[in-house]
Amino acid sequence: MNRTLRGVTAAALTLGLVTGVVACSGSSSTPAPSNSNSTSSSPSTQITGSGTVKVLYAGSLVDLMEKQVGPTFQAKTGFSYQGTGAGSSALATQIKGKTTKADVFISASPDVNATLEGAANGDWVSWYATFASSRLVIGYDPKSSFASQLKSKPWYEVIGQTGFRFGSTDAQLDPKGKLGNKALDDAATKHDQPALAALAKDFTATQPEESLVGRLQAGQLDAAFFYASEAKAAGIPTVPLTGEDLKAVYTITELSHAPDAKGGQAFIQYLLGPSGTATLKKNGFDVSTPATVTGSGVPKTLSSVLGK
Repeated sequence: MNRTLRGVTAAALTLGLVTGVVACSGSSSTPAPSNSNSTSSSPSTQITGSGTVKVLYAGSLVDLMEKQVGPTFQAKTGFSYQGTGAGSSALATQIKGKTTKADVFISASPDVNATLEGAANGDWVSWYATFASSRLVIGYDPKSSFASQLKSKPWYEVIGQTGFRFGSTDAQLDPKGKLGNKALDDAATKHDQPALAALAKDFTATQPEESLVGRLQAGQLDAAFFYASEAKAAGIPTVPLTGEDLKAVYTITELSHAPDAKGGQAFIQYLLGPSGTATLKKNGFDVSTPATVTGSGVPKTLSSVLGK
């Protein structure tokens, strides 16, 4: 063995001895070996594929879903997005009656899910995730003759005036309508405003939730009940419901018997993942991270966004 080779061999042996000593010394500078039983995991890869994902969602999410979430979901996953917005209770009735087929259901109230749970209700929902909330506010037409009053006076002194065109949704079909009626009845009692109690019972003031934004923007209404996030997405100015603390609580689930279970899970994963959450926050939602799960049977593919 020549002198150079002997030198290299000696150096290698020395390095091996030093490495062995360091490994046995328990030095804090040495990374601990990986634990194959660790429960932590990195976020799973976004599900991709093809086919059409059908999403039924609360009508207050029309602008968010059709202009932001839906198009971006398509671009990032390869799936086609098809959304339908309406009152949450009305959508639940359609699901239960099998008049509408869908993969995903987004409600503005956890209570609506109960109407789809259990054998008596068709077992359409076995779990749901509560992922965001948004305050109930009054959105108004800035060109309305009542706009200056809404900005300077308490809302309950303005919307009951003669000639004021106020909009809401049907309390039987939509959680927003139910919350709105509570706000009107509470204010009528607290502030001696009988016109507000009458407004809560006035069916002519109600419109489908999915068309409420359009009617206000077309100048057909002076103001209406909206959720803060809904108004922000549509660029509608708002005033707070002083004296009330009412809000939408949004839930999402994959429906049983979904035509495209993989696509539905891909949509839920996207909406509750980093990109979807950032969009929700940008639009003024109070986001729960991770979402809170009620029920059982969450698909393993959603564990990264649901903490299950």
